[in-house]
Amino acid sequence: MTFQPRMHNRIEGFAVGSLHRRAWNGIVVDLWDVECGAYAGGHYVARDPRLFILLDHSGDGRPVIKRSPGEIGGRQDSRVSPISYVPAGMELWVDITGVQTLRHLDLHFDATSIGRRLMEEIDPDRLNHPNLLFADPGIVRLAELIAKEIADPAPLHDLYGDSLCLALIVSALKIEKTSARKRSALAPWQLRRAAEFLEAHCLRNIRLEELAELTGLSQSHFSHSFKASTGMAPHQWQMKARLDRAKTLLTGSAQSLTAVAAETGFADQAHFTRVFRQQIGTTPARWRRAQKCDG
Repeated sequence: MTFQPRMHNRIEGFAVGSLHRRAWNGIVVDLWDVECGAYAGGHYVARDPRLFILLDHSGDGRPVIKRSPGEIGGRQDSRVSPISYVPAGMELWVDITGVQTLRHLDLHFDATSIGRRLMEEIDPDRLNHPNLLFADPGIVRLAELIAKEIADPAPLHDLYGDSLCLALIVSALKIEKTSARKRSALAPWQLRRAAEFLEAHCLRNIRLEELAELTGLSQSHFSHSFKASTGMAPHQWQMKARLDRAKTLLTGSAQSLTAVAAETGFADQAHFTRVFRQQIGTTPARWRRAQKCDG
């Protein structure tokens, strides 16, 4: 599904001169040119994280950004182009006086999509920590290039704008390169997704193709990478999850071994007993008795 940012606002004092929008993979950018009244501003809250970059303005004032209506708020030197990173769901109030026109960039992004593209989750602390009205000439230069590309009636290849936006997000959130993982290991998000799927569907036959598709890898690549990450083949992980379910039933219910075997996806009691002994080192019946004795 295409990423569609959602923002709720109550604003006044703005007249839109022009609006240009471009969408890339998990990113939507709006370039605004607005005229401001004697007072302009209001309340904003968005479902997804976003970056606000002021590119140009006329007048001596600057936006005052606040986290509550009564807060004094931060205001920067008018010679510096302010940048603000606003986490998802964070409420902001903005007051603007002494400004006639504003040109700014709003970059909204889907954190999950960006994490997948970076092959790792973005640090939640970075995602959830606001950074309001900071200065960074490098980010401003990237934003100016993005703005030029958005406004161009004959834009370049999508990879150009997409790469600029991804670079801006990485720079603004200071996403550092992680230490090298063991060769062929899965990225954390890939391992989590595969493990959750295996455990949720452990009672049925899971095709390797399903797991590979979940992680965006070929079947061979996924199989080798999963074992490099866990020390187990995918089917072994699934069997462990199935046996964990069986243990819960053995200790938490009075069901017969035949019933437990059927409920946890084994062909029959003999199959259940054979696999249980291979993996646990004893039969289900003896393991159940031992748990009762220990209890």
